[in-house]
Amino acid sequence: MAENPAYPVGLRLTGRKVVVLGGGQVAQRRLPALIAAGADIVLVSPSATPSVEAMADAGEITWARRPYQEGDLEDAWYALIATGDTEANTRASAEAERHRVWCVRSDDADAATAWTPATGHSEGVTVAVLTTNAKGRDPRHTAAIRDAVVEGLRDGTLVAPHHRTRTPGVALVGGGPGDPDLITVRGRRLLAEADVVIADRLGPRDLLAELPPHVEVIDAAKIPYGRFMAQEAINNALIEHAKQGRSVVRLKGGDPYVFGRGMEELHALAEAGIPCTVVPGISSSISVPGAAGIPVTHRGVAHEFTVVSGHVAPDDERSLVDWPSLAKLTGTLVILMGVDKIGRIAETLVAHGKSPDTPVALVQEGTTAAQRRVDATLATVGEVVVAEDVKPPAVIVVGAVVAVGPRMPEPSE
Repeated sequence: MAENPAYPVGLRLTGRKVVVLGGGQVAQRRLPALIAAGADIVLVSPSATPSVEAMADAGEITWARRPYQEGDLEDAWYALIATGDTEANTRASAEAERHRVWCVRSDDADAATAWTPATGHSEGVTVAVLTTNAKGRDPRHTAAIRDAVVEGLRDGTLVAPHHRTRTPGVALVGGGPGDPDLITVRGRRLLAEADVVIADRLGPRDLLAELPPHVEVIDAAKIPYGRFMAQEAINNALIEHAKQGRSVVRLKGGDPYVFGRGMEELHALAEAGIPCTVVPGISSSISVPGAAGIPVTHRGVAHEFTVVSGHVAPDDERSLVDWPSLAKLTGTLVILMGVDKIGRIAETLVAHGKSPDTPVALVQEGTTAAQRRVDATLATVGEVVVAEDVKPPAVIVVGAVVAVGPRMPEPSE
């Protein structure tokens, strides 16, 4: 006759007595979850690992420094038996049976009245996996299933739609430098759960193809010197869709607060009373140079790096950048949005003391399949940009770090 499968249930242990016998590695692994559940934990063991002892010192558990004694499980709701003494474990298990205390045994699962599932958590959801076939019990397989489910929930590849009313709102998500694998786990999950996505041209466009058919995608591309969606229109779209009770993701390239106008959108949402979540992203200022083999800092070469916008020329009255001061720095200068102004920027840096031989690298379409790197110096970069037909988006790196590493192959090579 086949053995009946275990009946899964979630125990609510807040304020309820839980007894743990043994202070070794099993207890060290299981205690944090019991503490998080709010249980009133009594540890019975003559010794404990340093981590378990620290839990007792912090007042998270009560520690009786002695071996198990008959009566230790009285008034307990749940017991974890994990000592190295098989005879003591058997006696404790028998006491648990008499008192009808759910009992887990680390040394003999078949003698226990409860099993501990492989568990994981993702945004308020607990995933618990149990093996139903006792003869084929395989803890590694069970843990692998748990990990696959939790990872899918976290990165959005396993989408579980909400069927109850959700609180409407907006998430400003930094999509990273372009490679879809470089969006954060949280950003990808929110994208998978969205009803509306308002996307920039520099966001990870490949992820849009993975969205379900019902998701509305709004193009907010700001193509330099071409068609664009005014910031006010973007703000209004975010507010209008959120007020309709929809989950809205504003998908941006890089990080929302690094030349991304994220704070402008946050202010507009706050004034409209719309809740907003900000999800940081990997900025192209450090990731793109890294993908091209350029560290923005390097021991003995650069102890600092400065990131500036080059979208207006140094002699433009709108510029807020102190170019003369930047010319005096010895570290790395990273320039975003400066392809068409790099000639005048280079001239300004040289005029204020920067060596004309300072290495410069321009990395176009960084982290994508179209990535390419063009090298020059401050003296030649203006001509090289034109000759090599470098187009935005491109990250420009100025400084000795450009020459410290081996030249990385381009993605297409």
